Amino acid sequence: MTILQLKYVIAIDEECSMRKAADRLYVSQPGLSSAVRELESELGIQIFQRVHNGVVTTVAGGEFIAYARSVVEQYEKIEHKYLDAKVEKPTFAVSMQHYTFAVNAFIEVVKDFDCDAYQYSVRETQTSEVIEDLKTLRSEVGVIAVSDFNRKMFKKVFADASLEFHELFQCNTYVYLWKNHPLADRAELSLEDLKDYPCMVFDQGDNNSFYYKEEALATYDYQKVVTTNERATSMELMIGLNGYAVGSGLLDASLNTTDFNVIKLKEEDIITLGYIVRKGNVLSDMGQAYIKKLEAYSAV
Repeated sequence: MTILQLKYVIAIDEECSMRKAADRLYVSQPGLSSAVRELESELGIQIFQRVHNGVVTTVAGGEFIAYARSVVEQYEKIEHKYLDAKVEKPTFAVSMQHYTFAVNAFIEVVKDFDCDAYQYSVRETQTSEVIEDLKTLRSEVGVIAVSDFNRKMFKKVFADASLEFHELFQCNTYVYLWKNHPLADRAELSLEDLKDYPCMVFDQGDNNSFYYKEEALATYDYQKVVTTNERATSMELMIGLNGYAVGSGLLDASLNTTDFNVIKLKEEDIITLGYIVRKGNVLSDMGQAYIKKLEAYSAV
């Protein structure tokens, strides 16, 4: 098995066609097919199945390609860092659930480490992808929340992925409402008060189990739910639909949050915000600085 073969199957999976993948890779289609057959024979699995208009990836092939992507990505990072050293740019990446304070900490670090050229990345994404990004070293630091309900489950997930969770601070449970919402003037609300309005929750993709939800009270059976995958979209929907969201109460003026009220929720579900890092991994200077910024927010 070679890196070239891994790149081949990734291209075929993305193109869903041997011919298109061969054109993209500048190789002959017979040569590409031969390389795939050799790899399948070596692995003892069928990666692709031919159909009338191309190929489809098998279940076993999809699992293998997921690993292949991680390997190729890490190989390219090593290649870039050590073989292309003359054009190397500083790199730094973090992954996070939808928390503004984590974005603000990233902004502060980038400003502190400003240079003529760099390659930085911030991924605000699903819970499972935050964990996968840290597991595969795609990101150096991840920001994530756990509750008393899912703490034991995440402890095992982190251990299996060789990750360490470090607590930053704990938050009570709040409701976010548009300032003109019919209930926006209340000092406190209950989920019963909100039953006639849609609740905004973040999409967790294939791992849509309530264990992976980043919102508080994940097991509550909300009567009306709208799933989104972006924070700004969620806020627009809250305005347009008189919806609400349940969370930590952490909002920031940079997102025009003067248009939203944060109201204490009667039902409590303490959320613990923290960061995850790869066990035994030595953090870069930017990684260490980013964690200090996160810890500074926890002290506020």
